[in-house]
Amino acid sequence: ATSGRQIFQPLHTLRNAEKELLPGFHQFEWQPALKNVSSSWDVGIIDGLSGWTTFVEDVPADTISRRFRYDVALVSALKDLEEDIMEGLRERGLDDSICTSGFTVVVKESCDGMGDVSEKHGNGPAVPEKAVRFSFTVMSISIRVEGEDDGITIFQEPKPNSELSCRPLCLMFVDESDHETLTAILGPVIAERKAMMESRLIVSVGGLLRSFRFFFRGTGYDEKMVREMEGLEASGSTYVCTLCDSTRAEASQNMVLHSITRSHDENLERYEIWRKNPFSESADELRDRVKGVSAKPFMETLPTLDALHCDIGNATEFYKIFQDEIGEVYQRSNPSREERRRWRSTLDKQLRNKLKLKPVMRMNGNYARRLMTREAVEVVCELVPSEERREALKRLMELYVQMKPVWRSTCPSRDCPDQLCRYSYNSQQFADLLSTTFKYRYDGKITNYLHKTLAHVPEIIERDGSIGAWASEGNESGNKLFRRFRKMNARQSKTFELEDVLKHHWLY
Repeated sequence: ATSGRQIFQPLHTLRNAEKELLPGFHQFEWQPALKNVSSSWDVGIIDGLSGWTTFVEDVPADTISRRFRYDVALVSALKDLEEDIMEGLRERGLDDSICTSGFTVVVKESCDGMGDVSEKHGNGPAVPEKAVRFSFTVMSISIRVEGEDDGITIFQEPKPNSELSCRPLCLMFVDESDHETLTAILGPVIAERKAMMESRLIVSVGGLLRSFRFFFRGTGYDEKMVREMEGLEASGSTYVCTLCDSTRAEASQNMVLHSITRSHDENLERYEIWRKNPFSESADELRDRVKGVSAKPFMETLPTLDALHCDIGNATEFYKIFQDEIGEVYQRSNPSREERRRWRSTLDKQLRNKLKLKPVMRMNGNYARRLMTREAVEVVCELVPSEERREALKRLMELYVQMKPVWRSTCPSRDCPDQLCRYSYNSQQFADLLSTTFKYRYDGKITNYLHKTLAHVPEIIERDGSIGAWASEGNESGNKLFRRFRKMNARQSKTFELEDVLKHHWLY
Protein backbone atom coordinates (compact mmCIF):
# COMPACT_ATOMS: atom_id res chain seq x y z
CA ALA A 1 0.00 0.00 0.00
CA THR A 2 2.96 2.30 0.57
CA SER A 3 4.09 2.16 -3.04
CA GLY A 4 1.32 4.53 -4.04
CA ARG A 5 -0.43 1.96 -6.24
CA GLN A 6 -4.07 1.84 -5.43
CA ILE A 7 -4.89 -1.67 -4.37
CA PHE A 8 -8.64 -1.41 -3.97
CA GLN A 9 -10.57 -0.87 -7.19
CA PRO A 10 -14.11 0.44 -7.67
CA LEU A 11 -16.74 -2.31 -7.85
CA HIS A 12 -17.16 -2.40 -11.62
CA THR A 13 -13.47 -3.02 -12.26
CA LEU A 14 -13.00 -5.85 -9.79
CA ARG A 15 -11.16 -8.84 -11.11
CA ASN A 16 -13.02 -12.13 -11.19
CA ALA A 17 -11.13 -13.53 -8.23
CA GLU A 18 -12.48 -10.69 -6.09
CA LYS A 19 -15.99 -11.06 -7.42
CA GLU A 20 -15.86 -14.65 -6.23
CA LEU A 21 -15.19 -13.45 -2.71
CA LEU A 22 -18.03 -10.95 -2.57
CA PRO A 23 -21.62 -11.97 -1.85
CA GLY A 24 -23.69 -12.58 -4.96
CA PHE A 25 -21.29 -14.89 -6.79
CA HIS A 26 -22.31 -18.39 -5.71
CA GLN A 27 -25.51 -20.13 -6.69
CA PHE A 28 -27.76 -21.50 -3.94
CA GLU A 29 -31.38 -22.12 -3.14
CA TRP A 30 -33.63 -22.35 -0.11
CA GLN A 31 -36.07 -25.16 0.61
CA PRO A 32 -38.79 -24.15 1.15
CA ALA A 33 -38.22 -20.84 -0.65
CA LEU A 34 -37.82 -17.88 1.71
CA LYS A 35 -41.01 -15.96 2.50
CA ASN A 36 -41.01 -12.42 1.07
CA VAL A 37 -37.40 -12.70 -0.12
CA SER A 38 -36.54 -12.89 -3.80
CA SER A 39 -35.14 -16.24 -4.90
CA SER A 40 -32.40 -14.72 -7.07
CA TRP A 41 -28.92 -15.48 -5.78
CA ASP A 42 -26.74 -13.07 -7.75
CA VAL A 43 -27.53 -10.03 -5.64
CA GLY A 44 -24.62 -7.82 -4.60
CA ILE A 45 -24.77 -4.66 -2.55
CA ILE A 46 -28.30 -3.32 -2.21
CA ASP A 47 -29.79 -0.12 -0.93
CA GLY A 48 -30.45 -0.58 2.77
CA LEU A 49 -33.70 1.36 2.50
CA SER A 50 -35.07 -0.75 -0.34
CA GLY A 51 -38.79 -0.22 -0.34
CA TRP A 52 -38.74 2.37 2.45
CA THR A 53 -37.56 5.36 0.47
CA THR A 54 -40.61 7.57 0.79
CA PHE A 55 -40.45 8.89 4.32
CA VAL A 56 -36.92 9.96 5.21
CA GLU A 57 -37.27 13.67 4.54
CA ASP A 58 -34.00 15.41 5.09
CA VAL A 59 -31.47 12.94 3.71
CA PRO A 60 -31.52 11.90 0.08
CA ALA A 61 -32.73 8.44 0.97
CA ASP A 62 -30.53 6.49 -1.39
CA THR A 63 -27.32 7.51 0.36
CA ILE A 64 -28.19 6.58 3.89
CA SER A 65 -27.53 2.85 3.96
CA ARG A 66 -25.99 -0.05 2.03
CA ARG A 67 -26.18 -3.72 2.79
CA PHE A 68 -25.92 -7.25 1.48
CA ARG A 69 -28.96 -9.46 1.42
CA TYR A 70 -28.59 -11.58 4.55
CA ASP A 71 -28.86 -15.00 2.92
CA VAL A 72 -26.49 -14.04 0.09
CA ALA A 73 -23.91 -12.85 2.61
CA LEU A 74 -24.24 -16.05 4.64
CA VAL A 75 -23.66 -18.15 1.53
CA SER A 76 -20.56 -16.14 0.72
CA ALA A 77 -19.29 -16.62 4.30
CA LEU A 78 -19.90 -20.37 4.07
CA LYS A 79 -18.08 -20.61 0.74
CA ASP A 80 -15.17 -18.78 2.39
CA LEU A 81 -15.10 -21.55 4.96
CA GLU A 82 -15.45 -24.32 2.36
CA GLU A 83 -11.93 -25.66 2.94
CA ASP A 84 -12.36 -25.54 6.72
CA ILE A 85 -15.59 -27.49 6.44
CA MET A 86 -14.05 -30.20 4.26
CA GLU A 87 -10.99 -30.31 6.52
CA GLY A 88 -13.27 -30.66 9.56
CA LEU A 89 -15.14 -33.57 8.00
CA ARG A 90 -11.86 -35.31 7.22
CA GLU A 91 -10.48 -34.76 10.71
CA ARG A 92 -13.59 -36.30 12.25
CA GLY A 93 -13.25 -39.27 9.92
CA LEU A 94 -16.55 -38.54 8.20
CA ASP A 95 -17.02 -39.51 4.57
CA ASP A 96 -17.88 -36.26 2.84
CA SER A 97 -19.89 -37.97 0.11
CA ILE A 98 -22.40 -39.17 2.72
CA CYS A 99 -22.56 -35.92 4.70
CA THR A 100 -24.86 -33.88 2.52
CA SER A 101 -27.47 -32.81 5.03
CA GLY A 102 -27.82 -32.15 8.74
CA PHE A 103 -25.39 -29.23 8.89
CA THR A 104 -26.09 -26.59 11.51
CA VAL A 105 -24.51 -23.16 11.41
CA VAL A 106 -24.48 -20.92 14.49
CA VAL A 107 -24.21 -17.24 13.74
CA LYS A 108 -23.38 -14.44 16.15
CA GLU A 109 -24.94 -11.10 15.30
CA SER A 110 -23.53 -7.78 16.43
CA CYS A 111 -24.79 -4.27 16.04
CA ASP A 112 -23.18 -1.14 17.35
CA GLY A 113 -23.51 2.59 16.88
CA MET A 114 -20.46 4.72 16.21
CA GLY A 115 -20.37 8.33 17.30
CA ASP A 116 -18.64 11.03 15.31
CA VAL A 117 -17.75 9.63 11.91
CA SER A 118 -17.94 13.05 10.33
CA GLU A 119 -15.55 14.02 7.58
CA LYS A 120 -12.78 16.16 8.96
CA HIS A 121 -12.73 18.97 6.40
CA GLY A 122 -11.38 22.19 7.82
CA ASN A 123 -13.59 24.61 9.70
CA GLY A 124 -17.29 25.31 9.91
CA PRO A 125 -19.85 23.88 12.31
CA ALA A 126 -19.34 20.32 13.49
CA VAL A 127 -21.97 18.15 11.92
CA PRO A 128 -22.95 15.26 14.13
CA GLU A 129 -22.69 12.35 11.76
CA LYS A 130 -23.21 8.94 13.26
CA ALA A 131 -23.14 5.47 11.81
CA VAL A 132 -24.51 2.08 12.83
CA ARG A 133 -22.96 -1.19 11.70
CA PHE A 134 -24.68 -4.56 11.74
CA SER A 135 -22.44 -7.56 11.24
CA PHE A 136 -22.31 -11.30 11.78
CA THR A 137 -19.73 -13.96 12.62
CA VAL A 138 -19.99 -17.64 11.76
CA MET A 139 -19.23 -19.14 15.17
CA SER A 140 -19.47 -22.85 14.50
CA ILE A 141 -20.67 -25.45 12.03
CA SER A 142 -21.70 -28.89 13.19
CA ILE A 143 -23.29 -31.94 11.61
CA ARG A 144 -25.70 -34.53 12.92
CA VAL A 145 -24.86 -38.00 11.73
CA GLU A 146 -27.53 -40.71 11.69
CA GLY A 147 -27.54 -42.74 14.87
CA GLU A 148 -25.82 -39.96 16.82
CA ASP A 149 -27.76 -37.75 19.20
CA ASP A 150 -25.36 -34.85 19.43
CA GLY A 151 -23.99 -32.86 16.55
CA ILE A 152 -20.29 -33.24 15.75
CA THR A 153 -18.58 -29.85 15.51
CA ILE A 154 -16.57 -29.61 12.31
CA PHE A 155 -15.73 -25.93 12.46
CA GLN A 156 -15.28 -23.59 15.40
CA GLU A 157 -14.23 -19.98 14.89
CA PRO A 158 -10.82 -19.78 16.62
CA LYS A 159 -10.89 -16.00 17.00
CA PRO A 160 -14.54 -15.03 17.46
CA ASN A 161 -13.61 -11.49 18.47
CA SER A 162 -11.25 -10.61 15.65
CA GLU A 163 -12.38 -8.08 13.07
CA LEU A 164 -11.32 -10.71 10.50
CA SER A 165 -14.14 -13.08 11.39
CA CYS A 166 -16.73 -10.35 11.79
CA ARG A 167 -18.45 -9.76 8.46
CA PRO A 168 -20.25 -6.50 7.75
CA LEU A 169 -23.82 -6.96 6.63
CA CYS A 170 -25.29 -3.49 6.76
CA LEU A 171 -23.81 -0.01 7.12
CA MET A 172 -25.98 3.01 7.76
CA PHE A 173 -25.55 6.67 8.54
CA VAL A 174 -28.04 6.77 11.37
CA ASP A 175 -27.91 7.78 14.99
CA GLU A 176 -28.44 4.62 17.04
CA SER A 177 -30.93 6.58 19.15
CA ASP A 178 -33.06 7.33 16.10
CA HIS A 179 -35.26 4.34 16.66
CA GLU A 180 -37.52 4.97 13.65
CA THR A 181 -34.82 5.07 11.00
CA LEU A 182 -32.85 2.28 12.64
CA THR A 183 -35.85 -0.04 12.66
CA ALA A 184 -36.81 0.94 9.12
CA ILE A 185 -33.40 -0.13 7.85
CA LEU A 186 -33.00 -3.23 9.99
CA GLY A 187 -36.61 -4.29 9.42
CA PRO A 188 -35.90 -6.13 6.16
CA VAL A 189 -32.76 -7.69 7.69
CA ILE A 190 -34.86 -9.09 10.53
CA ALA A 191 -37.48 -10.31 8.07
CA GLU A 192 -34.82 -12.17 6.09
CA ARG A 193 -33.37 -13.66 9.24
CA LYS A 194 -36.79 -14.84 10.36
CA ALA A 195 -37.47 -16.42 6.96
CA MET A 196 -34.13 -18.24 7.03
CA MET A 197 -34.85 -19.80 10.39
CA GLU A 198 -37.79 -21.66 8.88
CA SER A 199 -35.96 -23.00 5.86
CA ARG A 200 -32.81 -24.87 4.76
CA LEU A 201 -30.05 -23.61 2.54
CA ILE A 202 -28.96 -25.85 -0.32
CA VAL A 203 -25.51 -24.89 -1.57
CA SER A 204 -22.58 -26.69 -3.17
CA VAL A 205 -19.70 -27.23 -0.74
CA GLY A 206 -16.74 -29.35 -1.77
CA GLY A 207 -18.43 -30.23 -5.05
CA LEU A 208 -21.65 -31.64 -3.56
CA LEU A 209 -24.95 -29.97 -2.76
CA ARG A 210 -25.38 -29.86 1.01
CA SER A 211 -28.14 -28.55 3.23
CA PHE A 212 -27.57 -26.14 6.12
CA ARG A 213 -29.82 -24.71 8.76
CA PHE A 214 -29.03 -21.55 10.65
CA PHE A 215 -29.30 -20.46 14.26
CA PHE A 216 -28.89 -16.78 15.00
CA ARG A 217 -27.76 -15.47 18.35
CA GLY A 218 -27.87 -11.72 18.81
CA THR A 219 -25.28 -11.36 21.53
CA GLY A 220 -22.98 -8.66 20.16
CA TYR A 221 -24.99 -5.72 21.40
CA ASP A 222 -24.14 -3.31 24.16
CA GLU A 223 -26.76 -2.65 26.80
CA LYS A 224 -28.02 0.51 25.14
CA MET A 225 -28.75 -1.32 21.91
CA VAL A 226 -30.34 -4.30 23.68
CA ARG A 227 -32.68 -2.04 25.59
CA GLU A 228 -33.62 -0.25 22.42
CA MET A 229 -34.22 -3.43 20.42
CA GLU A 230 -36.10 -5.21 23.20
CA GLY A 231 -38.40 -2.35 24.13
CA LEU A 232 -36.95 -1.79 27.61
CA GLU A 233 -36.55 1.57 29.27
CA ALA A 234 -33.15 3.28 28.91
CA SER A 235 -30.25 2.22 31.09
CA GLY A 236 -30.93 4.71 33.88
CA SER A 237 -34.20 2.90 34.58
CA THR A 238 -35.06 1.44 37.99
CA TYR A 239 -35.22 -1.89 36.14
CA VAL A 240 -31.50 -2.31 36.25
CA CYS A 241 -31.11 -5.49 34.24
CA THR A 242 -31.77 -6.72 30.72
CA LEU A 243 -31.69 -10.33 31.97
CA CYS A 244 -33.89 -10.30 35.06
CA ASP A 245 -36.73 -8.22 36.50
CA SER A 246 -34.85 -6.89 39.49
CA THR A 247 -35.09 -3.21 40.41
CA ARG A 248 -32.01 -1.24 41.30
CA ALA A 249 -32.90 -1.23 45.00
CA GLU A 250 -33.46 -5.00 45.06
CA ALA A 251 -30.24 -5.58 43.16
CA SER A 252 -28.24 -3.57 45.70
CA GLN A 253 -29.81 -5.45 48.61
CA ASN A 254 -29.50 -8.91 47.13
CA MET A 255 -26.45 -8.71 44.92
CA VAL A 256 -25.90 -12.30 43.91
CA LEU A 257 -29.06 -14.39 43.83
CA HIS A 258 -30.91 -13.67 40.60
CA SER A 259 -31.74 -15.80 37.62
CA ILE A 260 -32.33 -14.93 34.01
CA THR A 261 -36.03 -14.43 33.38
CA ARG A 262 -36.40 -12.01 30.50
CA SER A 263 -36.83 -13.22 26.94
CA HIS A 264 -37.91 -11.70 23.67
CA ASP A 265 -41.28 -13.47 23.70
CA GLU A 266 -41.99 -12.36 27.23
CA ASN A 267 -41.06 -8.80 26.33
CA LEU A 268 -43.56 -8.94 23.47
CA GLU A 269 -46.29 -10.19 25.82
CA ARG A 270 -45.47 -7.47 28.32
CA TYR A 271 -45.59 -4.83 25.64
CA GLU A 272 -49.11 -5.95 24.75
CA ILE A 273 -50.11 -5.63 28.41
CA TRP A 274 -48.52 -2.18 28.52
CA ARG A 275 -50.41 -1.17 25.40
CA LYS A 276 -53.80 -2.49 26.47
CA ASN A 277 -53.63 -2.12 30.24
CA PRO A 278 -56.18 -4.97 30.69
CA PHE A 279 -56.51 -4.44 34.45
CA SER A 280 -57.01 -0.66 34.21
CA GLU A 281 -54.13 0.02 36.58
CA SER A 282 -52.44 3.31 37.32
CA ALA A 283 -49.27 4.13 35.35
CA ASP A 284 -47.03 3.05 38.24
CA GLU A 285 -48.80 -0.26 38.82
CA LEU A 286 -48.80 -0.97 35.11
CA ARG A 287 -45.11 -0.20 34.80
CA ASP A 288 -44.41 -2.50 37.70
CA ARG A 289 -46.42 -5.26 36.07
CA VAL A 290 -44.49 -5.09 32.79
CA LYS A 291 -41.15 -4.46 34.55
CA GLY A 292 -40.16 -1.52 32.40
CA VAL A 293 -41.10 -2.87 28.96
CA SER A 294 -42.70 0.18 27.40
CA ALA A 295 -41.96 -0.05 23.69
CA LYS A 296 -42.50 -2.75 21.13
CA PRO A 297 -39.59 -5.20 21.06
CA PHE A 298 -38.22 -5.02 17.56
CA MET A 299 -35.43 -7.57 17.31
CA GLU A 300 -34.76 -10.74 19.22
CA THR A 301 -31.49 -10.54 21.11
CA LEU A 302 -30.13 -13.25 23.32
CA PRO A 303 -29.95 -12.00 26.89
CA THR A 304 -26.28 -12.06 27.78
CA LEU A 305 -23.62 -9.82 29.21
CA ASP A 306 -21.41 -7.78 26.96
CA ALA A 307 -17.88 -8.51 28.16
CA LEU A 308 -16.22 -5.37 26.82
CA HIS A 309 -18.71 -2.92 28.30
CA CYS A 310 -18.75 -4.96 31.46
CA ASP A 311 -15.03 -4.24 31.83
CA ILE A 312 -15.60 -0.57 31.20
CA GLY A 313 -18.62 -0.26 33.48
CA ASN A 314 -16.88 -1.95 36.39
CA ALA A 315 -13.68 0.02 35.91
CA THR A 316 -15.69 3.26 36.04
CA GLU A 317 -17.21 2.05 39.27
CA PHE A 318 -13.82 1.18 40.79
CA TYR A 319 -12.44 4.54 39.67
CA LYS A 320 -15.19 6.20 41.69
CA ILE A 321 -14.55 3.97 44.69
CA PHE A 322 -10.86 4.94 44.54
CA GLN A 323 -11.84 8.61 44.58
CA ASP A 324 -14.16 8.10 47.53
CA GLU A 325 -11.56 6.16 49.46
CA ILE A 326 -8.95 8.88 48.94
CA GLY A 327 -11.48 11.32 50.40
CA GLU A 328 -12.53 8.90 53.18
CA VAL A 329 -16.19 9.31 52.24
CA TYR A 330 -17.18 6.42 54.49
CA GLN A 331 -16.74 8.73 57.50
CA ARG A 332 -18.74 11.69 56.27
CA SER A 333 -21.85 12.50 54.35
CA ASN A 334 -22.13 14.44 51.08
CA PRO A 335 -18.76 16.11 50.32
CA SER A 336 -18.77 19.20 48.10
CA ARG A 337 -18.03 19.12 44.39
CA GLU A 338 -14.80 21.00 44.98
CA GLU A 339 -13.56 18.26 47.29
CA ARG A 340 -14.55 15.55 44.86
CA ARG A 341 -12.72 17.34 42.09
CA ARG A 342 -9.63 17.56 44.27
CA TRP A 343 -9.67 13.81 45.01
CA ARG A 344 -10.13 13.09 41.38
CA SER A 345 -7.13 15.11 40.29
CA THR A 346 -5.05 13.55 43.07
CA LEU A 347 -6.04 10.12 41.77
CA ASP A 348 -5.33 11.04 38.13
CA LYS A 349 -1.96 12.49 39.04
CA GLN A 350 -0.97 9.38 40.99
CA LEU A 351 -2.09 7.03 38.18
CA ARG A 352 -0.23 9.12 35.63
CA ASN A 353 3.03 9.27 37.61
CA LYS A 354 3.14 5.69 38.80
CA LEU A 355 1.35 3.78 36.02
CA LYS A 356 1.70 6.17 33.07
CA LEU A 357 -2.11 6.17 32.84
CA LYS A 358 -3.29 9.40 31.23
CA PRO A 359 -6.70 10.63 32.39
CA VAL A 360 -9.38 9.89 29.80
CA MET A 361 -12.58 11.73 29.08
CA ARG A 362 -14.65 8.61 28.65
CA MET A 363 -13.49 5.33 30.06
CA ASN A 364 -12.26 3.09 27.24
CA GLY A 365 -11.37 -0.58 27.08
CA ASN A 366 -7.62 -0.12 27.35
CA TYR A 367 -7.80 2.22 30.33
CA ALA A 368 -10.21 -0.15 32.03
CA ARG A 369 -7.86 -3.09 31.57
CA ARG A 370 -4.93 -1.19 33.03
CA LEU A 371 -6.92 0.19 35.96
CA MET A 372 -8.30 -3.16 37.05
CA THR A 373 -4.99 -4.67 38.15
CA ARG A 374 -3.21 -5.38 41.41
CA GLU A 375 -0.55 -2.81 40.48
CA ALA A 376 -3.15 -0.09 40.11
CA VAL A 377 -4.71 -0.83 43.48
CA GLU A 378 -1.26 -0.80 45.16
CA VAL A 379 -0.64 2.62 43.69
CA VAL A 380 -4.04 3.93 44.81
CA CYS A 381 -3.52 2.53 48.31
CA GLU A 382 -0.55 4.88 48.76
CA LEU A 383 -3.13 7.67 48.91
CA VAL A 384 -5.53 5.92 51.30
CA PRO A 385 -4.84 6.93 54.90
CA SER A 386 -6.30 4.01 56.88
CA GLU A 387 -4.68 0.59 56.92
CA GLU A 388 -7.96 -1.38 57.09
CA ARG A 389 -9.45 0.52 54.13
CA ARG A 390 -6.31 -0.34 52.15
CA GLU A 391 -6.74 -4.01 52.99
CA ALA A 392 -10.39 -3.87 51.95
CA LEU A 393 -9.53 -2.25 48.62
CA LYS A 394 -6.85 -4.85 47.90
CA ARG A 395 -9.24 -7.64 48.80
CA LEU A 396 -11.89 -6.17 46.50
CA MET A 397 -9.48 -5.99 43.58
CA GLU A 398 -8.10 -9.45 44.32
CA LEU A 399 -11.60 -10.92 44.06
CA TYR A 400 -12.28 -8.96 40.91
CA VAL A 401 -9.08 -10.15 39.25
CA GLN A 402 -10.15 -13.72 40.10
CA MET A 403 -13.59 -13.21 38.60
CA LYS A 404 -12.69 -11.35 35.46
CA PRO A 405 -11.14 -14.13 33.32
CA VAL A 406 -14.39 -16.05 33.61
CA TRP A 407 -16.36 -13.58 31.55
CA ARG A 408 -13.45 -12.46 29.37
CA SER A 409 -12.10 -15.75 28.11
CA THR A 410 -13.35 -17.44 24.95
CA CYS A 411 -13.60 -20.79 26.66
CA PRO A 412 -13.50 -20.52 30.47
CA SER A 413 -13.82 -24.25 31.16
CA ARG A 414 -10.55 -24.70 29.26
CA ASP A 415 -8.72 -21.44 30.06
CA CYS A 416 -9.53 -20.85 33.73
CA PRO A 417 -11.43 -23.82 35.19
CA ASP A 418 -10.49 -22.99 38.81
CA GLN A 419 -11.78 -19.43 38.62
CA LEU A 420 -14.92 -20.73 36.95
CA CYS A 421 -15.54 -23.14 39.82
CA ARG A 422 -14.95 -20.46 42.41
CA TYR A 423 -16.94 -17.78 40.64
CA SER A 424 -20.13 -17.97 42.69
CA TYR A 425 -18.15 -18.04 45.92
CA ASN A 426 -15.99 -15.11 44.83
CA SER A 427 -18.93 -13.03 43.71
CA GLN A 428 -20.63 -13.71 47.06
CA GLN A 429 -17.51 -12.52 48.92
CA PHE A 430 -17.30 -9.50 46.66
CA ALA A 431 -20.94 -8.63 47.32
CA ASP A 432 -20.45 -9.01 51.07
CA LEU A 433 -17.55 -6.58 50.96
CA LEU A 434 -19.55 -4.05 49.02
CA SER A 435 -22.56 -4.25 51.27
CA THR A 436 -20.51 -3.88 54.47
CA THR A 437 -17.26 -1.98 53.99
CA PHE A 438 -18.41 0.02 50.98
CA LYS A 439 -22.01 0.36 52.04
CA TYR A 440 -21.90 4.12 51.50
CA ARG A 441 -21.85 3.51 47.72
CA TYR A 442 -24.30 0.65 47.49
CA ASP A 443 -27.14 1.80 49.63
CA GLY A 444 -30.14 1.25 47.40
CA LYS A 445 -28.15 1.67 44.19
CA ILE A 446 -25.86 -0.41 42.04
CA THR A 447 -24.64 -0.04 38.47
CA ASN A 448 -26.13 -2.23 35.74
CA TYR A 449 -22.97 -4.05 34.79
CA LEU A 450 -21.88 -4.64 38.37
CA HIS A 451 -25.21 -6.30 39.05
CA LYS A 452 -24.79 -8.53 35.99
CA THR A 453 -21.20 -9.37 36.88
CA LEU A 454 -22.22 -10.52 40.33
CA ALA A 455 -25.57 -12.13 39.61
CA HIS A 456 -25.68 -13.60 36.13
CA VAL A 457 -22.27 -14.77 34.96
CA PRO A 458 -22.40 -18.45 36.05
CA GLU A 459 -25.83 -18.95 34.56
CA ILE A 460 -24.89 -17.49 31.17
CA ILE A 461 -21.76 -19.62 31.05
CA GLU A 462 -23.76 -22.70 31.89
CA ARG A 463 -26.06 -21.90 28.98
CA ASP A 464 -23.54 -20.75 26.34
CA GLY A 465 -20.21 -22.11 27.53
CA SER A 466 -18.68 -18.66 27.24
CA ILE A 467 -19.36 -14.95 27.55
CA GLY A 468 -16.18 -13.59 25.99
CA ALA A 469 -16.64 -15.42 22.70
CA TRP A 470 -20.11 -13.96 22.22
CA ALA A 471 -19.12 -10.37 23.03
CA SER A 472 -19.23 -7.44 20.65
CA GLU A 473 -15.48 -6.93 20.41
CA GLY A 474 -15.08 -8.05 16.81
CA ASN A 475 -17.66 -5.52 15.78
CA GLU A 476 -15.97 -2.81 17.83
CA SER A 477 -12.65 -3.45 16.11
CA GLY A 478 -14.53 -3.36 12.84
CA ASN A 479 -15.52 0.22 13.66
CA LYS A 480 -11.87 1.21 13.28
CA LEU A 481 -11.81 -0.39 9.85
CA PHE A 482 -14.94 1.48 8.88
CA ARG A 483 -13.23 4.76 9.67
CA ARG A 484 -10.11 3.76 7.81
CA PHE A 485 -11.85 2.54 4.67
CA ARG A 486 -14.09 5.55 4.63
CA LYS A 487 -11.09 7.84 4.70
CA MET A 488 -8.74 6.00 2.37
CA ASN A 489 -10.62 3.73 0.05
CA ALA A 490 -14.04 5.14 -0.65
CA ARG A 491 -15.12 7.36 -3.50
CA GLN A 492 -16.09 10.75 -2.13
CA SER A 493 -19.56 10.79 -3.62
CA LYS A 494 -22.28 10.15 -1.06
CA THR A 495 -23.94 7.65 -3.34
CA PHE A 496 -20.96 5.32 -3.58
CA GLU A 497 -19.27 5.91 -0.28
CA LEU A 498 -20.99 3.24 1.82
CA GLU A 499 -20.95 0.81 -1.05
CA ASP A 500 -17.17 1.03 -1.26
CA VAL A 501 -16.65 0.79 2.47
CA LEU A 502 -18.91 -2.25 2.68
CA LYS A 503 -17.10 -3.96 -0.20
CA HIS A 504 -13.60 -3.30 1.18
CA HIS A 505 -14.62 -4.39 4.59
CA TRP A 506 -15.99 -7.65 3.25
CA LEU A 507 -12.83 -8.34 1.23
CA TYR A 508 -10.65 -7.40 4.19
